[in-house]
Amino acid sequence: MDALALTFSSGWASGINSYLVVLVLGIADRVGSFTEIPDVLARWDVLTVAGFLYAMEFIADKIPFIDSTWDAISTAIRPTAGAVIGVLLAGDASSLDQAVLGVVGGGTALLSHLVKAGGRLAINASPEPASNVLASLTEDAAVLGVVWFALQNPEAAAAIAGVLLLLGLVMLFFVARLIRRGWRRWKKKDPIHQLA
Repeated sequence: MDALALTFSSGWASGINSYLVVLVLGIADRVGSFTEIPDVLARWDVLTVAGFLYAMEFIADKIPFIDSTWDAISTAIRPTAGAVIGVLLAGDASSLDQAVLGVVGGGTALLSHLVKAGGRLAINASPEPASNVLASLTEDAAVLGVVWFALQNPEAAAAIAGVLLLLGLVMLFFVARLIRRGWRRWKKKDPIHQLA
């Protein structure tokens, strides 16, 4: 398995939903014969925590403005998870390989996280909640599909992740005005700021 391609794909997916990435990789390692996946991801305690956090994100991601608050909190978590997964996929490689895969995983996760968070702010500029649910389910399906496909075809999955990342970045450019409007609405309705 091409570690760089798998790292890029899992980094892209981690920027959208890092807990689902850990679940998919951990379960794949547990039920399949993927020796390239680090065994630590298949530990029951790791799977339990990832499953619990994925369930929380699954719910929070469907609620307007709560999703943006969750994204704000996840700004440090998702890129870090992408970097850690990249380092773990490097395995016993030299420290340079680990550093490169860590940067690829973390950098890709950061960019896809910015696309997700910006897209959600743009969606929150509209008053109806149905688009949040549809966007969240689409993101989860894309993460599941890309990571699972990457286990069988890492190079093709990395190409798909690259196209999705590029399309997301282009989309951010075109919806920048909606993102600013969603940002202003989120700041007014943010539950954390309302408590303070």
